[in-house]
Amino acid sequence: LIDVPTVPIVMTAPLTGKCETKDTMYAITSLVKHLEGVARYSDINVDDRRQVRRLLLCIDDTAKKVLKVDGLSAKDKSDINALRKDITATTEYAPMWAIILVALALGFGTMTGWRRVVVTVGEKIGRQGMTYSQGMAAQITAASAIGIASVTGMPVSTTHILSSAVAGTMVANKSGLQWSTIRTILSAWVLTLPATMALSGGLYWLFLKFV
Repeated sequence: LIDVPTVPIVMTAPLTGKCETKDTMYAITSLVKHLEGVARYSDINVDDRRQVRRLLLCIDDTAKKVLKVDGLSAKDKSDINALRKDITATTEYAPMWAIILVALALGFGTMTGWRRVVVTVGEKIGRQGMTYSQGMAAQITAASAIGIASVTGMPVSTTHILSSAVAGTMVANKSGLQWSTIRTILSAWVLTLPATMALSGGLYWLFLKFV
């Protein structure tokens, strides 16, 4: 059970957009009201589910900020981390069918398009073929960059990192670059964000309308 202290709640409208620290008490009290008499999330209607998720994300965001405060005891940190683990288990949940579908799509895409990727990265970025030492340097660089991004939570593309690392080895080896390929890669980088935003937005709209 959550013991909610009696404090004045300034916000009265549903929580939308960015959550501020001052909204935390509203989020907690509102979440308790939304979950009264609820045994399963399936008991909550679709509109309320969205709001519950926003409230949980707001509480998690505040908990993340609290963890950075100096002077917290080990027990407090442990309790907050346990709370965040429970929250993220709900907000970051993905149904098994979605996981399987994504895995199949990635696997099928790799099976059908791997040759073009390998040829482009290995032979078409530089004017000369990539040597073993260049491949090793590029892989170590890519692995390090991806590892750092994973730890810091930075959104990066593994393909972008690897192709950039390969280009760097070509420059260092004075092998020269095939600028036609570089321009194609750069244009793909620029177009990826708006194209995927439009595609995902369109699919989401279709799902809302017809599913």
